[in-house]
Amino acid sequence: MTADPRGPAPAPRVAHVGIAVRSIADALPFYRDVLGLAPLPDAPETADGATIVSLHFGEVDVELLEPRGPDSPVAKFLAQRGPGIHHICYRVSDLDAALARCRAAGYRLVDDAARTGAGGRRIAFVHPHSTAGILLELTD
Repeated sequence: MTADPRGPAPAPRVAHVGIAVRSIADALPFYRDVLGLAPLPDAPETADGATIVSLHFGEVDVELLEPRGPDSPVAKFLAQRGPGIHHICYRVSDLDAALARCRAAGYRLVDDAARTGAGGRRIAFVHPHSTAGILLELTD
């Protein structure tokens, strides 16, 4: 095996934690007033039927997810489970290869192929039935 001239692939890491909230306006004061975090300049955004405010929290971002309508994935999550951690997003060096490994290993995918998510990033979700009950998002 020859070494990759670009160097080793970056190790996977947590990119962000998505937190489902009924109201960003009600949730934001804790992050702003207690922790001293400010929303990122591109906030708020909309994606997947949610309004998203991202907060940089060290090496990991926190995304506050507010549903934009009653049929959105976040609204369904809130109706079933209430406010809380909606998903964890892992940054991988090659999203397409990671999805291929998921398929080969029998993991159930929400997204069969990468798609565009918040911030214009390529994303795909792995179903929580395959991952010990945790909705996982992969991005590169």
